[in-house]
Amino acid sequence: MKVCIYGAGAVGGHLAARLLANTDAEVSLVVRSAAAPVLRESGLTLRTEGREIKGVPHHVTDDPATLPPQDLVVVTLKAPSQPAVAKEIAGLLGKDGVALFAMNGLPWWWNHGLNDKGALDRVDPQGDLWREIGGGRALGAVVNSSNNVPEPGVIIHAGAKRWAVGEPNNSASPRLRRVIELLAAADLEAIESQDIRRDIWRKLMTNISGNPIAALTRLAGKDAAAVSALDDVAIKLIEEALHVAKAEGCDLTGEISAEGIARPAKGRFPGKSSMLQDVEAGRALEVEAILGQVQSFARARGIPTPTIDTVYALLSGLDHALRIAR
Repeated sequence: MKVCIYGAGAVGGHLAARLLANTDAEVSLVVRSAAAPVLRESGLTLRTEGREIKGVPHHVTDDPATLPPQDLVVVTLKAPSQPAVAKEIAGLLGKDGVALFAMNGLPWWWNHGLNDKGALDRVDPQGDLWREIGGGRALGAVVNSSNNVPEPGVIIHAGAKRWAVGEPNNSASPRLRRVIELLAAADLEAIESQDIRRDIWRKLMTNISGNPIAALTRLAGKDAAAVSALDDVAIKLIEEALHVAKAEGCDLTGEISAEGIARPAKGRFPGKSSMLQDVEAGRALEVEAILGQVQSFARARGIPTPTIDTVYALLSGLDHALRIAR
């Protein structure tokens, strides 16, 4: 199987290293031009569970057009970067190829098989992904895995390595089964999602509270715990998001406790959230996928979301400041 990891950063690099070490897949990486020479020469090193996993990709490029048609394109670029490369992703797909989108927040393909409303207005505002790729060639993924990249080609992983993957129409398709088998062979906990949107909403409840607060305060989880007022903000963010999810047909109020997420009994994850890492690196933030699209759903249904509105405005301002700095 020809597999392309489009955006081999923390999550993509983790996956690529495991695929190279444990499967016979032909793995290609599409990366930034600055990282390409290092990855070509030294390959990938994954540090996990007290050991190192090394692998050399079959191809490393910053130009997707140089790669042959792919059976699977795993897109690990964050949501703000995806529309600009929609045509490139589509061009990588072979005749029966599929694109697996592993990202935080609500994905662009959300409405495929659900209604006839087309692309999500905040995530794919010009409809580039919807037009070039189409929901029929997309799979969704919810990734629970903590990774960071201390230097090009080196990924440090801790904790879970769970990938829940599903079809937009929640079918048990042959292509989904092939992807699950590939991920399992790569020594990941691969789960065939029975309801991928529900799984996305579940993870969003953690992302919508932890990521923006970490980004705005520059505090990792264990340090944020010292400021109790932040827990109150997190609880309100989750409660509002739960209300929106329920209105959108996904009632999680019986299984998710806002206080349980905001004040976990076993303590917070000690590392830095992905959005805090993005702030420190000066990268674009996933404002729209995590907060903006939820706000859009809420406004369409007349649901008040005062805390989401305030945090969205502040996070948008921070994202704009980062863009000016770049």
